[in-house]
Amino acid sequence: MNHGRRISTRARAARAGAAVLASLLVHASGAAAAPARPVCPEPARGHAACLSYVMPGMRGAAADTPLPVGYGPAQFHGGYVLGTEAPIAQTIAIVDAYDDPTIRQDLTTYDTTYGIPDLPTCTATLTTSCLLQVNQRGEASHLPVAQSGWDLEISLDVETAHELCQNCKIDLVEAKNSSLANLDAAELEAVKLGATEISNSWGSFTEPLREVVVNAAFDHPGIAVVAASGDNGFRRFGFPASSPDVIAAGGTTLHLTGSAGGYSWSGEESWSGSGSGCSRYFTAQPWQPLASGWASSLCGNKRGVADVSADANPETGAAVYDSNGYEGQSGWFQVGGTSLSSPIIASVYALAGNAASVEFPASLPYANVSHLHDVTTGPATGTCLIACRPRVGYDTPTGLGSPIGTAAF
Repeated sequence: MNHGRRISTRARAARAGAAVLASLLVHASGAAAAPARPVCPEPARGHAACLSYVMPGMRGAAADTPLPVGYGPAQFHGGYVLGTEAPIAQTIAIVDAYDDPTIRQDLTTYDTTYGIPDLPTCTATLTTSCLLQVNQRGEASHLPVAQSGWDLEISLDVETAHELCQNCKIDLVEAKNSSLANLDAAELEAVKLGATEISNSWGSFTEPLREVVVNAAFDHPGIAVVAASGDNGFRRFGFPASSPDVIAAGGTTLHLTGSAGGYSWSGEESWSGSGSGCSRYFTAQPWQPLASGWASSLCGNKRGVADVSADANPETGAAVYDSNGYEGQSGWFQVGGTSLSSPIIASVYALAGNAASVEFPASLPYANVSHLHDVTTGPATGTCLIACRPRVGYDTPTGLGSPIGTAAF
């Protein structure tokens, strides 16, 4: 094997990736673009949808480009003041529905483009810092069928988790389909496989009463179970975000300054699509009502959604590579939604490496609010006087705020 050629190819690709980074911020925050569209349709009863939005192209189709457009490793590491490696071995499980048959090669393309260490495939002898892809029974064979939309979701989740925590193992656990029962089974398999963090970039659009009764799939002390809060605004969140046993990740618009040489946080606003509000069924964990500003949520003793937040606005979305194809196109897409904030928050927990030190990892940000950006400006997530608007302290659109490093996690 010609190792010298491989290194040279990677170096050229890294330089190419660095060259485009300077243009990403301009594209993401520039002039008005056509509205982003949901990647997955509204789910049928008893099913979940992926919670991502894709920026459209000139003719209304999903925008695929020959080079990445959107935020990448430099933006997210700089904006949230994050390192690239966890201090101890961590496993981020990505739970999604259906199969992404090209995720292995797509992740390599992503890593090569940005010049970050590629994540090898797990084997019998390589069990850490690798990519494992299994079905909901933990089998590497007999994977589910692919479904357009969910494969783009999987690419977003896996690539985001790896770009942020570059020495973490990633377990991609693919449910047979998007039914809540099968996704619950995949969640339990992720725990069985040894996840220290789990990202769930999906949800129902309402709170199914079945899940209130059967909530065991998400009750795992010492594991940071993160769920996207949803993309449909006030009172349009669902399950599992409403579970008091998860960390509900709300959405923001992340503003940056800098260039390819380095980016830094310059401001953050609420994102109007961020799922937010109060659970109809679940009681809040005891630490949540103690948060400053809680009274303005109008949740009383009910569970509030979200807990914390991160970038989700598709106009400041992530660059995602998917060769399997979406709407007849393949390549680089710009994708947002709280499907982006979920793997960001799960990865921040992994970079901190503290989830196993407490029974309820969701409580950590509530005890360390000074290490979060308090997001106090931006659009409301619905029609209300108080409860759906960003405010000082806790608010339902952005929770306690977004990461400043890992100290809050």
